Amino acid sequence: MSNLTTTTGSNTTVSSGGLPSRRNTELAMLVFAVLIPVFAYANVGLAINDKLPSGMLGYGFGMVLLAGVGHLVVRRYAPYADPLLLPLATLLNGLGLVLIWRLDQSERLHQRAENLFGSFTPDAPKQLLYSAIGLALFVAILLFLKDHRVLQRYTYISMAVGLVLLVLPVFFKPVNGARIWVSIGPINLQPGEFVKIIIAIFFAGYLMVKRDALALASRRFMGLYLPRGRDLGPILVIWGLSLMILVFETDLGTSLLFFGLFVIMLYVATERTSWIVFGLLLSAGGASLVATFEPHVQDRVQAWLHPFSQEVIQTTGSDQIAQALWAFGSGGVLGTGWGQGNSDLIGFAANSDFILATVGEEMGLTGMMAVLLLYGLIVERGVRTALAARDPFGKLLAVGLSGAFGLQVFVVAGGVMGLIPLTGMTMPFLASGGSSVIANWALVGILLRISDTARRPAPAPAPSPDAEMTQVVRP
Repeated sequence: MSNLTTTTGSNTTVSSGGLPSRRNTELAMLVFAVLIPVFAYANVGLAINDKLPSGMLGYGFGMVLLAGVGHLVVRRYAPYADPLLLPLATLLNGLGLVLIWRLDQSERLHQRAENLFGSFTPDAPKQLLYSAIGLALFVAILLFLKDHRVLQRYTYISMAVGLVLLVLPVFFKPVNGARIWVSIGPINLQPGEFVKIIIAIFFAGYLMVKRDALALASRRFMGLYLPRGRDLGPILVIWGLSLMILVFETDLGTSLLFFGLFVIMLYVATERTSWIVFGLLLSAGGASLVATFEPHVQDRVQAWLHPFSQEVIQTTGSDQIAQALWAFGSGGVLGTGWGQGNSDLIGFAANSDFILATVGEEMGLTGMMAVLLLYGLIVERGVRTALAARDPFGKLLAVGLSGAFGLQVFVVAGGVMGLIPLTGMTMPFLASGGSSVIANWALVGILLRISDTARRPAPAPAPSPDAEMTQVVRP
């Protein structure tokens, strides 16, 4: 007797059911991402007016709508995307809306706005509108960007667009000493927020092609592999562009972000520590050079070195850093409680550049650490996405976007807390500002698309006709 066994030769890979999509996990975390800001909103109302806010239902419905639409789109068009990014962004955005609304209730800010502008306009409703626009862009990215590798085709186009956006503010009036805004009628845009995404696309495409040449070393000095002289060109060009931004626009934040982003991606692409050393030296040298003749940069350095000096306060015309440091000190470990702080004494930019001061005072050191941890988780998930990506362009782009996000958090938090000079940038998702929240929702959308492509199971190949006819005869 002999057994006749026919094999079908199905060389299957991981099936669609073999890897969980984690969408239900995302949904569960989104519930908390909505409930926490709604609870904070109720706390602010009770602290200020001894009653629940009249707009609590509308705010809660708006948060549920934003989170629900985002989740449904991700579930349908990016089912294998990272499950943490959307809840983290939603939670930060929701907390930012609460903080802005809390500052809108300040009588002192009302009085200052009326003295300066003749009337007071609350910022929370506008921020909710900007958040909806940002989520719409997030949805559009997931709908129309089917594969992130398509962006590689626009490497040099993105460079041209990025340079135009960087130069554009030069032709508009400065705001508070810095040329970072483009004002067309009622529309005010901060191009630097969008440039970080566009330039990351260019750097990813460029370094993917040039990384082998940039990784070559000519000699070793003090434990560092020094790059060849002709390979220093790219970093010197980017250094020069960042200095031009600092000189002509007096925009320290965008200059640091632009140059730092390139150094981070260059290090990841080449794995050469020497590029980090050169980057830090050039950054410190360039900033010191510009600070010797640019008054706006000098004022910010002096305000950083001597925040409580009355002479410096009179010279710069602002005691914002001193008030922010007092707010952090007043918060202690657990904070004064939602709606019970005095960070509105900061005045101008209390709900934008200095919104972390409100977090530090009313939520204390504990709340500050929690908020910074949320930002750290977004960066970590972005880096994890880069590690999981199967193509070099996706790896570099994910690292670039995560690095830009993390670098922006560092320069803003460092400036408000007195670690570095104030840069004038806004805290992602938390601070008031349409350009910031819209651009950061777009950044999260691209990261989700890359993570979906990285985690998506490879399709099973079609069965071979020859394999189906194979017969194995065993005695």
